[in-house]
Amino acid sequence: MKTILYIHGMGGGADSRIPSILAEALEGKARVYVRTYDFDPEMATAQISSWVDDVKPDLVIGESLGSLHAMRIERVPLLFVSPALNAPLYFELMAWLCLIPGMTLLFDRIYRPREGDRQRLHFTFRTLRKYRAHRKAALASAMSRGDDDVFLAFFGTADHYRKSGVVSLKSWKKYCGNTFQIYEGTHFMEDEPISEFLIPSICNVLDIK
Repeated sequence: MKTILYIHGMGGGADSRIPSILAEALEGKARVYVRTYDFDPEMATAQISSWVDDVKPDLVIGESLGSLHAMRIERVPLLFVSPALNAPLYFELMAWLCLIPGMTLLFDRIYRPREGDRQRLHFTFRTLRKYRAHRKAALASAMSRGDDDVFLAFFGTADHYRKSGVVSLKSWKKYCGNTFQIYEGTHFMEDEPISEFLIPSICNVLDIK
């Protein structure tokens, strides 16, 4: 059976919605692994690297901020859902704001994840400053991939993060070329585009029906 490693976005986790849908849709054909990783990008990189060694995925899917982690994985086909390539640029500003007393507590409240097995978000200067190097490493890996590598992103027409530039089609084209498709929907990819775009792409990459 084929294996898929799904790397969730900020505040997501082992009970995130999209990998749950994929696991049900691909039951008996592919096993979907999704685990909650640390918000600190250095710690997360080490965790995800160990999971790659353990799972030995045939495909990796990165969602939103998790797309940067997915990009750093080599020699594996990659798909991306609403990749937030520019989030680290905003984290740079937030990092300096976190030096103001009370701001870390405020950010932690604003971006508090839902209950469940979810990534704990803690916005500190030290953690947020690490994201610039994380982004640089991810983009360097993206630009070094060969033309024959599977590397495809999906962007929603109504993704509200595109207005702020956190999710940017222009940035994607700059670093990754025209390796993308557009779906009708939001940042969080609704059921219809999952069925119409994501699942067919997964089946095509893994050669399953």
